[in-house]
Amino acid sequence: MKLRMVRRIMGSVPVFLLLAIGSAAAQQYPAKPVRFVVAYPAGGVNDIVARVIGQRMTAALGQPWIVDNRPGRGGSIGHDFVAKAPGDGYTLVHGGMGSLTLGPFLGKLPYDTLRDFAPITLTARAPNVIAVHPSLPVKSVKELIALAKARPGVINYATPGVGSTPHLTAALFVTMANVKMVHIPYKGGAPAATDVAAGQVPVGFGPIPSLLPHIASGRLRGLAVTALQRSPLMPDTPTVSEAGLPGFEMSPWFGVLAPAGTPQEVIAKLNGELVRILRLPDVASQLAAQGVDAAHSTPEEFLAVVRSDLQKWGKVIREAGITGE
Repeated sequence: MKLRMVRRIMGSVPVFLLLAIGSAAAQQYPAKPVRFVVAYPAGGVNDIVARVIGQRMTAALGQPWIVDNRPGRGGSIGHDFVAKAPGDGYTLVHGGMGSLTLGPFLGKLPYDTLRDFAPITLTARAPNVIAVHPSLPVKSVKELIALAKARPGVINYATPGVGSTPHLTAALFVTMANVKMVHIPYKGGAPAATDVAAGQVPVGFGPIPSLLPHIASGRLRGLAVTALQRSPLMPDTPTVSEAGLPGFEMSPWFGVLAPAGTPQEVIAKLNGELVRILRLPDVASQLAAQGVDAAHSTPEEFLAVVRSDLQKWGKVIREAGITGE
């Protein structure tokens, strides 16, 4: 009986008054600390970017942004926590491309990327780099492709693991170049980089921060970065697209998302503050030092990236026959 009365009362409230109530709530937001979930271990790139953003948002909005690391199962534990949280703007996730657009094709997830999240903005992109040991007689992407075609199924390449963004980078490379190479998966970027630098595996696909120290020391030769633009950390290194495979791109991203159902007024307020912060030169410099490029977007642009990547990488994963470990 009481529920019926509430429904009748709400049904009689003018639409403009409901909108005014929502606007007032957005103006008061945030009225308490915001939990900023990172679905990966502390100290990783996702975590570092989140902490840079969290510090600035704390100062901008006057409420603490508390970074809450919830790693495990390839990031699915943390993302699932946020997917099931109330849509009130007080629980957000610094999401990663791997968990949101690759993970759905590598195993069963407890959340649906498109249904359970409301994108707010991209925050950063972290391109990979293709590097080779100096003992391999190639100095360019074109030479690597030519050698791989001359030796089908002979050349090994290392990545941080099955289903990782470097693995998908390599899968796309193999497909677009029409070559056969052998994948050697590792449990993380550091051990993969170490073995490539030691010559145990001749080719490495990995994050720039993992391979750059070995490239700078001369233990590895950097052939190309995987974004469409050159990296500020490696300005003299061409992109894969420039170096022989036009249109090639793998530029892993991070972004802030809320649970589905979060009020649009809150989404808009968060987007405005986050984009303003991500445009600051000193924030861009902090992120560049970690090997990532600052990025920003509207919620609609971010959603378009998610939809596009689900289609693109789903096709790559299916055609390459990649399954989760």
